[in-house]
Amino acid sequence: MSEINWYPGHMAKTKKQLETQIKGVDAVIELSDARAPLATRNPDLLKLTDGKARVLVLNKSDLADDSITSLWLKRFRQTGLSVIAFKSTGGKTRDIFRLIESAVADKVERMKQKGVNKTVRVMVVGIPNVGKSTFINALKGHSIAQTGDRPGVTRSNQWVKINPYLELLDTPGMLWPKLENQNDALKLAFLGSINDDAMDTEALSRELLRLLSVIAPDKLTARYKLDKEALTLNTDALLEACCKARGFLLPGGRFDTLRCAQIVLDEFRGGKIGKISLEKANEVL
Repeated sequence: MSEINWYPGHMAKTKKQLETQIKGVDAVIELSDARAPLATRNPDLLKLTDGKARVLVLNKSDLADDSITSLWLKRFRQTGLSVIAFKSTGGKTRDIFRLIESAVADKVERMKQKGVNKTVRVMVVGIPNVGKSTFINALKGHSIAQTGDRPGVTRSNQWVKINPYLELLDTPGMLWPKLENQNDALKLAFLGSINDDAMDTEALSRELLRLLSVIAPDKLTARYKLDKEALTLNTDALLEACCKARGFLLPGGRFDTLRCAQIVLDEFRGGKIGKISLEKANEVL
């Protein structure tokens, strides 16, 4: 598969805006995808927000392997990070508010001693399609930030007033200019954090099927009603086997591999193949 890179112009603009706005916030909530907690952390954002109180949210934890997510939480906490797992939909917000309060407790107390009830301002950052707007809507209690199942929906910063004393800044998803680690780039592509139009959909799906045949063979064969022998096929034949199982055929009996490739990617991203993690806490796949 050809090298993966995607850095549209609005991301460079976003970085400049964040460099200015970070000075006026009290804390940062960083979202990563629980299925690949390391690959989905932007090193540029880490540098940009260095020195600010931080809460790390392993979002979309309902789509990841629970036992692996638990190990990630333990690993991050051992480094001193304030971290929590959160479901992509229907996640409980009480613990999020508790962590925010803890992160800014000193600032709030200093202002209280001066007779001021401080309004806490928190920047929400992360890579594209990691679920920032959906997360903010969950804290608000209803939809206010625009969401979508593709990267690049949020193109501008938006302040959202959660309550009289808490405001969140919804920011566009931001990657870094050069994805030097192509294994990590593949994970981002699998998760939908890179625009599909920037890649060969069939090639990407074949790479995903190759990985799933190793890390989640039972879930893969169950979803597409494949026999165990299918796992020994090359990736072209494996994609065709999925086509055959779903009846994706073109005139003349040819396999509709493009349609099947899109379905495989969509079903993985939506958790329909199963709760699958791409990275382990003690071994990055």
